[in-house]
Amino acid sequence: MLPVSNLGPRRILMTADAVGGVWTHALDLARGLGAEGVETLLVVLGPSPDAAQLAEASAVPSLVLRSLGLPLDWLAERPGEVVAAGRAIAAIAAREAVELVQLNSPALAAGVRFPVPVVGACHSCVATWWRHLRGTPMPQDFAWRSALVADGYAACDALVAPTAAFAAATAEAYGLTVPPRVVHNGRQRPATPAGWLGGFVFTAGRLWDEGKNLAALDEAAARLPVPVVAAGPIEGPNGARLHARHLRLAGRLDAKGMAGVLARGPIFASAAYYEPFGLAVLEAAQAGCALVLSDIPSFRELWGGAALFFPPDDTAALTQAIRGLLEDRERRAEFCAAARERACRYAVESMTRGMLDIHRELLRRNGAMRRGEAA
Repeated sequence: MLPVSNLGPRRILMTADAVGGVWTHALDLARGLGAEGVETLLVVLGPSPDAAQLAEASAVPSLVLRSLGLPLDWLAERPGEVVAAGRAIAAIAAREAVELVQLNSPALAAGVRFPVPVVGACHSCVATWWRHLRGTPMPQDFAWRSALVADGYAACDALVAPTAAFAAATAEAYGLTVPPRVVHNGRQRPATPAGWLGGFVFTAGRLWDEGKNLAALDEAAARLPVPVVAAGPIEGPNGARLHARHLRLAGRLDAKGMAGVLARGPIFASAAYYEPFGLAVLEAAQAGCALVLSDIPSFRELWGGAALFFPPDDTAALTQAIRGLLEDRERRAEFCAAARERACRYAVESMTRGMLDIHRELLRRNGAMRRGEAA
């Protein structure tokens, strides 16, 4: 265990939402920090966590959960709502005497003065999403949100991204002279991998998000001899909805439910156009599932040499990649082993070490500045 009392914070405030992968990331990081003696005050914005999520949070040592009921930056109706949420978080940070704040929505730093150093975690944003999916000038509703994110990035003391690919995309979209630091996300590895090669294809995530490209998997499902099962919400809080004809929809699965499906050894497929990291891919790899992934920079960075890739616009290539693994069990077993071995790089412990390095650096810098002010 690291001597946190000397090198890092004892107590931090971290923001999260209960809508997507940020929730999982926040709980995993809080669990890892707790093992190093750090307490996390987790402040939730947007829709309140459901019963399963509350149970997950209660199982994390050294985690205090607080739901504010304030809007997320990408669901707010006007900029003032985001600034008001940021000010509320800054007030909590001052009142609770935390030593550091990690904003998993860095737009919350825009126009707000925090009493402690702030880390902005760049998980995704409307500007990079729009560039990947549209490549045209953003509409006004996206433009003001992007401007808030830019202001938030400028106000943070450090920025971090889950892949070098997304760090580069973020720097390009916002004109950053220095890209965010890279700390790969991590998940707790299951005790035992899948024991057999299941006869189905599986995917999971925010199925309603156009960036996940579920339409390609739905089309492929009509051409495959095995079921394609999709887990996750089909309707988003922004009104977006998945319309699928051939996928078998499994609904939203908690951590235990996901582990149960992955233990059956499916082929895991993602046809995403936009995916800064992909926690569901990591979970599948840790379980020893063969991966069939869209050929986008973040997936290449993480899984190059350990997955089959296809162009996200080429449904025929996706279908053929899956068929090839179904027909060649020996090759499929090789990809299962390669995915599980690669997944060892992305553990909660390594993610925690990377984030603690940044936390300690900021606290040292802040302490030096305070000493300079006092001199």
